[in-house]
Amino acid sequence: MKNIVFDCGQVLVHFDPAYMVGLYVSDQKDAKLLEEVLFDRLYWDRLDAGTITDEELMEAAKKRIPEALWEVAEKIYYNWIYNLPEMEGMRELIEHIKGTYGVSTYLLSNISHYFADHAHELPILGLMDHSVYSSRCGFVKPDPGIYRYLCETYGLKPEETMFIDDRADNIEGARKAGLYGYVFDGDTAKLRAHLDEILKK
Repeated sequence: MKNIVFDCGQVLVHFDPAYMVGLYVSDQKDAKLLEEVLFDRLYWDRLDAGTITDEELMEAAKKRIPEALWEVAEKIYYNWIYNLPEMEGMRELIEHIKGTYGVSTYLLSNISHYFADHAHELPILGLMDHSVYSSRCGFVKPDPGIYRYLCETYGLKPEETMFIDDRADNIEGARKAGLYGYVFDGDTAKLRAHLDEILKK
């Protein structure tokens, strides 16, 4: 195994809408409404596909919330990428496998143009050698096309490439494209032990 590919949310970082909203809003009723609207899959699936802009999302969201919440809604939305705590032990894991085994690391994420534009500002993503974002490549996980796109773009052999994601359907898509898949359950120590086992071979 020469290439290790990571999903972002719930693998490299914690993606927790309630936490992100709670940083700006203390009223529980307002917080619940903002969480439901700003992180609605109705918008985010389209963001991932690159078929809606951030401005269009905010325009649509404002129609669903009181005007008094518009300003804080914009603060939450345009700062969420900076409110993603790193997954415990993941930075150390990545540094370990790169330093010990010399593997290449990649990010493969269903994510918006806005995130892709600012991804370089997240320190842990600086450990990735290359990145592929769904909104930019025209494919969305679990479509096997996105994994083929990754391999073709960076000259990777699928059989030498491992993909780590917290969703079983995304792992199945990777396997259909010939990659080795691992469903991450939040246990970084277990993942590290598994990587040590397969990378020592």
